[in-house]
Amino acid sequence: MLYSQVIAYLKSFENFEKITAYPYKKSLKLERIKEFLALLGNPQAGFSSIHIAGTKGKGSTSAFIAYILKESGYKVGLYTSPHLADLRERTRILPGKQKREFEGIIPRAAFIRLVEKLKPKIEEYNRNSRFGALTFFEVYTALSLVYFNDQRVDFAVLETGLGGRLDATNAVNALISVITPISYEHTDKLGNSLKKIAREKAGIIKGRRSVVISAPQEKEALDVIRAKSDLLEAKFYEVNKFKSLKIRLLGRHQQINANVAVKAIKALSLYGIKIKDDSIRRGLFNTLWPGRCEVIRRNPYVVIDGAQNAASARVLKEAIRGCFPRNKYKRLILVLGISSDKDIKGICSELYSLADKVILTKAESVRASDPQVLAEYFHGKEKYITNSVSQARRLSMRLAAKRDLILVSGSLFVIGEFKYGKRRFN
Repeated sequence: MLYSQVIAYLKSFENFEKITAYPYKKSLKLERIKEFLALLGNPQAGFSSIHIAGTKGKGSTSAFIAYILKESGYKVGLYTSPHLADLRERTRILPGKQKREFEGIIPRAAFIRLVEKLKPKIEEYNRNSRFGALTFFEVYTALSLVYFNDQRVDFAVLETGLGGRLDATNAVNALISVITPISYEHTDKLGNSLKKIAREKAGIIKGRRSVVISAPQEKEALDVIRAKSDLLEAKFYEVNKFKSLKIRLLGRHQQINANVAVKAIKALSLYGIKIKDDSIRRGLFNTLWPGRCEVIRRNPYVVIDGAQNAASARVLKEAIRGCFPRNKYKRLILVLGISSDKDIKGICSELYSLADKVILTKAESVRASDPQVLAEYFHGKEKYITNSVSQARRLSMRLAAKRDLILVSGSLFVIGEFKYGKRRFN
């Protein structure tokens, strides 16, 4: 198969990342991915796993954990989603040959071979499935687990896609289950209260021998996580004391994520796996996580961050005010595009006070909100409407003086297009 044929084949599967409204509990079936993995010989059993769920910071926390394990001499699979520009970003093995922001990304040739290898099994399963056809995320998760097993990784660090309980990544039996801060997201699918959302996230907790690490949570969410841990007799630890750690990622929230990652790493000692403090320090400092409060240019400053709900937008606002006090820049030009299934009002309300000028845009995604809809939340601001991220990028650079700050936020699709150009897999 050619690479273009591989991408076309993967696009043929139902992809809930591109659909705004669907019946969550009927569409996602954990039994389906488990049955398919059994057909493949249960590749997830070939390595130890650390599983991360949550609303905010799960990708950053996953990256911190993976880089620490790498610095400890382990071969580590890192599975995250979504991607910024290239689908293959989701599947990485550390250490990797590429010394860049997506170190260890699965090579194109290996990716093609992997799809060719699994295609007959995928089609066999879909012909006989009792639970319906595999979705894109299930197929891609299976591909990644097979790749990690084939490459004989020691650990796989897996970020959930949506929720936790029904997510395809929940087919693994993880040594450590990590739950990052929970806030309101996907309320039409996960539930309209923190308690209901936390139940979905806590679905990654497995049982008696497992260990649960929780970031600081609202009491409503924390009670659910603790109760699930107690029910399954899992060891539960809440991270509520923080050290100032030396990291490259900006913002106080990344300090929280780094402390949660360290707690998860230290919990491995319960399994007889001890990680040296020096490896932890090196791993934290060497962690790269593109698109999250990332400075991609100076004079003018350009900062990109995928704040996809009100809580993340609030954290971003605090990070900008903490890392870029007003004496560091003259005006803030906000470039914003949001997916239609997100909390548009909440995100816009949080970012409103930061902006001197607003450029509203949309990514090349069927889920993208009309910029005119976003404009309703920026009354009183000098605002501009664009029909593409490339247009918004050109306009922002034209409007910005050297002492200004351009903040690009909202959808990760927007972030990816702004930084890398047109996404290669939509």
